[in-house]
Amino acid sequence: MKKNLILAAGAAVVLLAAGCASYPPGAERGPHGTMAFDVLVDASPPGARIEANGNTAGQTPVHVKIFGNRDGTFHDFGSYYYIVRAYPVATNQFGQMKVFWTGRDGTRRDTIPQHIYFDMSQYAPVQTPPDPPRVNYYYPPPYPYPYYGPAFRFYVGPGPYYWHH
Repeated sequence: MKKNLILAAGAAVVLLAAGCASYPPGAERGPHGTMAFDVLVDASPPGARIEANGNTAGQTPVHVKIFGNRDGTFHDFGSYYYIVRAYPVATNQFGQMKVFWTGRDGTRRDTIPQHIYFDMSQYAPVQTPPDPPRVNYYYPPPYPYPYYGPAFRFYVGPGPYYWHH
């Protein structure tokens, strides 16, 4: 009797914990257990071309659908970062870029913003995405390289090349 009560309580706890991992009502489901987030991308002069993660999204103002984790962070789809770029409309404007980390290989994981704004008249230095962290899969040898082991070497006079001449 007591064993059945413990099993029933354990099953109730498991079902309660499984119910906490559900999607919010009305959320669009995405690949790999993700859900869609709608992000408004805007720029100071409207009409700037927006590129999200290498794909053209349109001209500002534009809504971009980003698939992220249910907790509101970027999902790791195989890249270290998610990039949103804005290209200038006219002269005397500057291209802009926002880089968000996805949490790949233990790097930080940024939250998905609700609104991204680019001020095209502000100078932004030429920015490249940061280098991914280096992972050292090979351990250094336990001895200085190259190592040929202990050896006894004797040097006696000139070599055999000089004996024959």
